Amino acid sequence: GLLGFPGGFVDRRYWSLEDGLNRVLGLGLGCVRLTEADYLCSHLTEGPHRVVAHFYARQLTLEELHTIEISAVHSRDHGLEVMGMVRVPLYTQKDRMGGLPNFLGNSFVGTAKFQLLFALKILNMVPEEKLAEAVAATQKPKKLPVDH
Repeated sequence: GLLGFPGGFVDRRYWSLEDGLNRVLGLGLGCVRLTEADYLCSHLTEGPHRVVAHFYARQLTLEELHTIEISAVHSRDHGLEVMGMVRVPLYTQKDRMGGLPNFLGNSFVGTAKFQLLFALKILNMVPEEKLAEAVAATQKPKKLPVDH
């Protein structure tokens, strides 16, 4: 599987971007609504299937997060398109690989990894130098075992 953010395609003839997003989120999360104020960035994917991915983020209370996590497992798409929610570790362990660097080594769908890194930086969730270290740690070649 690939890690990504909830979303879907929006037909702009029938929906505003936020209305379409909230309709899709309603299918997967049920109880969160995003507005223009939650918009962070857009990214155009080139290739045979050109897609513009719009990225939104919103700060939640602990109660809102708890409600979303409960509703997510009861959503229509849970177990089909969605296998559950994932919490991103916002720390790096002493070995410099555990935590965020290890998480960034996962496979992400489309622009999800870029969007995650952008949000962590722009929302000041991880200090910029720690974020750069985590990204660099995932780009180092793995040590091969030595045959004796």
